[in-house]
Amino acid sequence: MKTLLLPPLLHRLLRDENRPSPKDLSAAFAPAQTGRSSTQVNAWISDQVGITPPVGFFDPLGFSKGKDDATMKYYREAELKHGRVAMAACLGWYLNAGGVHPAFNSALSNDPLKAMVELPAVGWVQFVLGCGAIEWLGQQIKERPGYNPGDLLGAAYWVDNSDEGWVQYQNKELNNGRLAMLAITGMIYQDVFTGEYGDMMYRQLVR
Repeated sequence: MKTLLLPPLLHRLLRDENRPSPKDLSAAFAPAQTGRSSTQVNAWISDQVGITPPVGFFDPLGFSKGKDDATMKYYREAELKHGRVAMAACLGWYLNAGGVHPAFNSALSNDPLKAMVELPAVGWVQFVLGCGAIEWLGQQIKERPGYNPGDLLGAAYWVDNSDEGWVQYQNKELNNGRLAMLAITGMIYQDVFTGEYGDMMYRQLVR
């Protein structure tokens, strides 16, 4: 008889065999989670290629702390792009130092920094337009569904990270790019402060 005094809705809930449990009710009224947990972000980082011995995960400045997927993918895209440019720069540096200037009939200085200053205006125009075209094309490719950072040729459509050989290839590219970024920085500084470039950088080692 006491249950007849309860509000009709609560009375029906008490009689319903499928009524929600107190745990379900508390979950329904719990505040919504906004943002990803640090555990999820750390899991994203630990699953990525590029974390190799002997350094392992290297982030002394904490750039990855608290970052979401979109930001981390942006960082990886930037790392790959700068690494690829640095590898091309290292190759171009030694070609220039060896006197190879196919576009200008070897009329430029063998010193890469001097050659950059001597480059005609038309050469700079070609350089800027070429870089702009590559950037524009890259932005179009990034809009496609399932795009992975740096995968401008669409390799992810044919192979994924379950393939150990593919993972090794990505690790090699990242590590070589990181080394190239350090190398080209050192080459530029040595040329600026000592005037040595090409094989002159190693003469002190072979004496």
